[in-house]
Amino acid sequence: MHGAALATAAIRTISTRRHPRSPSLISRPAMENIERGAAALTRLLTPVQALATSGARAVETFELEGRLHVAIPQLALDIPGQAAAMNGGDSNTNTLIFRWDTDRFVACDALPVPGGEDAEFFTLGARRFLATCGVRSGRGPYSLDVEAVLYEHDGARWQRFQIFDVFAAKQWRFFTLGERHFLALAQGVTVEGTVPRHPRESRLYEWDGARFVPFQTFDGRGGYNWAFASAGARHFLAYADHVDGSQIHRWHDGRFEPMQTLAETGGRAFCFFEDAGTLWMVFANLTDTTRLYRFDGTRFEPVQTLGDAGGRELKLIDGAHGRYLVRVCFITGTPHDPQTSLMSQIYRWEHGRFELADAFPTTGGTDAAAFVVNGQRYLLVANSLTAEVRFRADTMLYRFDG
Repeated sequence: MHGAALATAAIRTISTRRHPRSPSLISRPAMENIERGAAALTRLLTPVQALATSGARAVETFELEGRLHVAIPQLALDIPGQAAAMNGGDSNTNTLIFRWDTDRFVACDALPVPGGEDAEFFTLGARRFLATCGVRSGRGPYSLDVEAVLYEHDGARWQRFQIFDVFAAKQWRFFTLGERHFLALAQGVTVEGTVPRHPRESRLYEWDGARFVPFQTFDGRGGYNWAFASAGARHFLAYADHVDGSQIHRWHDGRFEPMQTLAETGGRAFCFFEDAGTLWMVFANLTDTTRLYRFDGTRFEPVQTLGDAGGRELKLIDGAHGRYLVRVCFITGTPHDPQTSLMSQIYRWEHGRFELADAFPTTGGTDAAAFVVNGQRYLLVANSLTAEVRFRADTMLYRFDG
């Protein structure tokens, strides 16, 4: 199967006219996962649709030709007969693209992205781009030296626009600073005996009017994530690194300079927001706790702990009843013996701190995205592994009533 035909096979819809846990409408693993957190799901989340994905690593929503779309990169496919292993599988995968149709997602395209980790949609004027990247290629042994592809939509289809040589790439992040446009790449991993052929440093590229050109490199051997924020005339770029500690940089004299280091390993994700004139930051750490920080004018100071180890990704939602933070949990334990069945959380912002508002089950959760259609808010959650550490895990669409 190729393209839309392959993606078509990846959809099952949960009818809103029947019980949401009916085994005839949702796969058994997804049903068991929902039942495990059913009490919590009755508060803010109602399952709507299960997308049959494999090793889903991100959910990127965007508007194209006036229609809502979502791109879902996939890390790996299960290899029949191969023992369960979160770093195994067949990396020759596609990034699946779905289009919203009335009340659900339907398949419309698939792009070849081996070992898919991320997709980042952005616009430059009237031009539409989708930056994709993967961590590896092959079925074992694997190559961590791969190509990341920036696609441009020509009005009918996605076309390759620019190729980047990358090493264990994890995430793209596009942002604009004044009239300048940047594309940040987080990459790198430490594997004994592996010598990178491609540049291993995480880096920042700048748009020169025709293409993205190298602008700045960042230290760190295990890049995972970026977050950009502006507060008045101040601009911050946070970089999450699994191996060498994570850093917050500030824009100064035309470059990003290190401002503060979070020394612990396991860095996964940042998010920023403003409230009552104060800049706040949340930092998720896979091997430690997730923490809320407040900017005191000089540095970010920790003020609250949010959950134990396992945090992978963060998503802020401004809902009908306030501001919420979704913390998506990935695994606990080790890559060789992972616990993938975890509860992820939804917090509500109340009086300068987050209060737990809900929890929902994930299996190897990797990302979340929120969107609104006809006044109804939805939450998409990517699950990359099953409880049995297999890759064929559903990406879940929920109605969000917060």
